[in-house]
Amino acid sequence: MDRLNLGKLTTESRNSNTLNIDKVSTLEMVKMINNEDKKVAEAVEKELPAIAEAIDGIVDRINKGGRLIYIGAGTSGRLGILDASECPPTYGVSEELVQGIIAGGKTAIFKAKEGAEDSKELAIGDLKDKNITENDTIVGLAASGRTPYVIGGLEYANSIGALTVSVTCNSDSEVSKASKIKISPVVGAEVVTGSTRLKSGTAQKLVLNMLSTGSMIKLGKVFGNLMVDVQSTNEKLVERAKRIVSEATGVTLKEAEESLKKTDFDVKLAIFMILSGLDLDKAKEKLDKNKGYIAKALEDK
Repeated sequence: MDRLNLGKLTTESRNSNTLNIDKVSTLEMVKMINNEDKKVAEAVEKELPAIAEAIDGIVDRINKGGRLIYIGAGTSGRLGILDASECPPTYGVSEELVQGIIAGGKTAIFKAKEGAEDSKELAIGDLKDKNITENDTIVGLAASGRTPYVIGGLEYANSIGALTVSVTCNSDSEVSKASKIKISPVVGAEVVTGSTRLKSGTAQKLVLNMLSTGSMIKLGKVFGNLMVDVQSTNEKLVERAKRIVSEATGVTLKEAEESLKKTDFDVKLAIFMILSGLDLDKAKEKLDKNKGYIAKALEDK
């Protein structure tokens, strides 16, 4: 792998549309940035089949007791941590189910430790600390597609038999070659040459949104398009819980609150109790039987 020949990478090429970005008005400057950003969604759209394949693989392994683990360096690593950290409050899952690992550890979240990305062995050690198994899914994040830390992590995960997925912004990269499922939205040259926190970062964020959201939907964490496993940990979320129950069942907010009190503010259980007409114990039993999937539990006669 020619690690230092960055000129061959699309993410490192100069953008002919922004050569004079430092000389135009502020409005023209942000128009340039916005016009480049418009290309991101189209690039991600081309990768939807691979994204769907990854979601199905993630869900299959979670149902076997596995986890979803993102691994990356720099901006990519931070995006993985962001996505993972938002799953517990949004979908009521444990902090263990979706995790993010960044080269250099926790301090690298706030302060760049770019040298850490050059070590394959560091990634192997980080994954060994997680005791990964064949039921886990390891998603390697690297805009450039050349990061040794991510390559090392994916290679080790492959040796364990875990599902490996790559998210890169250069086609046919070394990182993608190390994964079983390849997701590569090629967004083109950045507004500021090589600044992959821009279009590449946005593309990765869109992909991660789909991977985690899609997996949670397939796991029954969503009913219709409502977050039915949201945690009522503050005043705003308590009000949201009441609205969700009301929206899902058609009852008033007051009736929703009464049902939530019976279930200790378990939104999903409150909804299922109302829709099924079952009492608390029977509703919980049937919901558990259907792994918390409301739609399936309602069809279970």
